[in-house]
Amino acid sequence: MSGRYDNVAVALHWILVIGILCQIALGLYLGEVPRNTPARTVWVNFHKSVGITLGLLILFRLCWRLTHRAPALPATMPAWERVAARANHALLYACMVGMPAAGYLATNFSKFGIKYFNLFELPPWGYEDKQIYALFNGTHKVLAVVLMTLIAIHVLAALKHAAIDRDGVVRRMWFAGRNTA
Repeated sequence: MSGRYDNVAVALHWILVIGILCQIALGLYLGEVPRNTPARTVWVNFHKSVGITLGLLILFRLCWRLTHRAPALPATMPAWERVAARANHALLYACMVGMPAAGYLATNFSKFGIKYFNLFELPPWGYEDKQIYALFNGTHKVLAVVLMTLIAIHVLAALKHAAIDRDGVVRRMWFAGRNTA
């Protein structure tokens, strides 16, 4: 069996799993909330606030990952699976960084800033430009679809490793107990 990720990497993984899944659900819900209503303003600002928070956590996770080596994949894993796993992880990170960045940039080319959890306001530093806004907002939405697809692939691969291969790959991303080395 291969080694495990350290507890910081595991905690960041599961915090971001929950946060990103909730954020995707909220983003989908926003499509149902009528424009120019008080409810939409509240939910959009909440989505932006969570997005900024997740974006910062994702950057921290990326820094952690770049400074802490991932455990080796099992020797029994075929070469094509290793390549696919690395590609999926790289694309997941690209989407996780790109989505909040594109959303933040889109906001800065609208007339609306961000009321960060209603604690303080981040006014837009750009100017109102509907074309630039549409470019970044469209990028944000495309990355959301790509991210959801990559998450589905990631989950299916994890289920394969857990149920069919039983090679310990999934246990690598769980907290080490007191009696584990």
